[in-house]
Amino acid sequence: MPKERKQIKDCYKWRLEDIFATDQDWEEEFKQVQAKLADFPKYSGKLTDDKTILECLEAQSDAEYHITRLYVYAYMRYFQDTRVALYQGLSNRAESLAVQAATISSFVTPELSALSDEKLKQLEEDPKFVNFSVVFKNILKNKALILSKEEEKLISEFGLIAETPHTVYTMFNNADVKFKPVVVNGKEVELSYGTYGPLIEGPDREVRKAAFESMFNAFKDHINFISANYDGNCKKDWVYAKIRKFNSSLDAALYAEDVPAVVYENLINAVTKGTKTLHKYMQYRAKELGLDDYNMWDLYVPLIPSLDVKYSYEKASAIVKDAIKVMGKEYSDIFNSAFTSGWIDVFENKGKRSGAYSWGCYGVHPYVHLNHDGTIGDMFTIAHEMGHAMHTYYSNATQCKEKASYKIFVAEIASTVNEVILLKYLLKSAKGEMRKYLLNYYLNMFKSTIFRQTQFAEFEEIAHKAVEQGMPLTADYLCTEYEKLNRKYYGPALKKNDLVKYEWSRIPHFYTSFYVYKYATGLTSAITIANNILKYGEKYFAKYKQFLSAGSSLPPLDILKLADVDLTSEEPFKRAMKEFTDTFNELVKSE
Repeated sequence: MPKERKQIKDCYKWRLEDIFATDQDWEEEFKQVQAKLADFPKYSGKLTDDKTILECLEAQSDAEYHITRLYVYAYMRYFQDTRVALYQGLSNRAESLAVQAATISSFVTPELSALSDEKLKQLEEDPKFVNFSVVFKNILKNKALILSKEEEKLISEFGLIAETPHTVYTMFNNADVKFKPVVVNGKEVELSYGTYGPLIEGPDREVRKAAFESMFNAFKDHINFISANYDGNCKKDWVYAKIRKFNSSLDAALYAEDVPAVVYENLINAVTKGTKTLHKYMQYRAKELGLDDYNMWDLYVPLIPSLDVKYSYEKASAIVKDAIKVMGKEYSDIFNSAFTSGWIDVFENKGKRSGAYSWGCYGVHPYVHLNHDGTIGDMFTIAHEMGHAMHTYYSNATQCKEKASYKIFVAEIASTVNEVILLKYLLKSAKGEMRKYLLNYYLNMFKSTIFRQTQFAEFEEIAHKAVEQGMPLTADYLCTEYEKLNRKYYGPALKKNDLVKYEWSRIPHFYTSFYVYKYATGLTSAITIANNILKYGEKYFAKYKQFLSAGSSLPPLDILKLADVDLTSEEPFKRAMKEFTDTFNELVKSE
């Protein structure tokens, strides 16, 4: 039973006072930002001379800096105990302030884009504007896409309703969908997202089947509503893409990340070839589990059910710290200091948000949110979230606040590098069942992070293409296409299941369109980086440090090239698929 937050020792809590010492300080800064925003329109229509442009950009940057502080503090206070109404209110106010700021400053980009290319190039190269060089570079790049001030303001206002499909799905998914209870050992157990994982991974096959059918039938019962809502989401994406003169929603999403279409193509092509080994892995799992009718509810049951090893937070942290020593003293010293400097919120408490994440704001150390329960997975979570935190630390320490935030495309790489390094560290001494467990853990990383996310990426592309061709996204169409993909990825070892075609309807990430493929490219990149660190040590880490420190100072693919990863070529994808095959072969040999 979770404790109340006040019962948890302070050494296991993050120190949000490093952002705002008190809630009153938050209120004072909120008022100051409101006053600055009220004064901001004075720049409208006047962005022609260098002095005014610089003042305007600095004022905008300063507002964004303070709004981020307000936003992060409010939400992190809220997430540490979601029952507290005060922080629910602060969170809502911070979000409204962010929308207000975006609307008030919507004139800046259109006015700057009205400047000549020569003027924009001069500003980009002017030392006085060094903090904003990326701003001018992006305006030059996006000039053809930028509309008039009035149109840009209208689009900004439209943002209030553009996320409606996402909001509707979130409310349905979190509040309205109901699941049939599952009978476990003769007693009814309420099915929720929290209980589904343990049940679908449990040893009792009838319980797994019942949990699967309860979950999927709940979405099947609302499939027409969900399909219509997702149709609206894809149409919204297409409208935005057409407004900016893109040929497709995918093109618009990739352009926003500075990622060429060849990366998406390389991923899908390589993973499609890699499904041959995935099919073999499915056959292997069916054999190991002794199942002639291997089904969807068997996908997540561990092959080593008897392995029950617990790690205290201190023990798990010590192992992770030892594993990452390969990156050198500087990285290790910073990494280790996080555990005693208020970065990490460790244990579950009543009302605390579930899961794990890393977050923060410029000028303050990063933060890590955990719900540590002592499993091996929790140890990997420490490594993962601290990878995010270290990426943020290096970017913030190296870049000005205007260039410190890195794009989502590279956001999952440092975290996964740490996971791969930890896994290979553990494999060095693991024997018997533990070794088999770790090899299977790695294969499941591939299955869930590369294969499954690429399957989702293919589905998104299919759905958006249909909308772009004027086709309605009916439930029948979406379910049929998803079922085809499921057969493609998992192969003949997986028995046909009439419910699996509804799985797409329970994936919240589809409402943040063309996001999931970044998980797959992230692990793909991390495999190359982790293997280089393990092979070359601190000599290669110098290159990886450049990646960690780059923020948004360069396009994401150029940042990856600093660490010798080129996703415009097929090589990183081939290496990842080879590593999957090699790991599978090693698992088979370990029998």
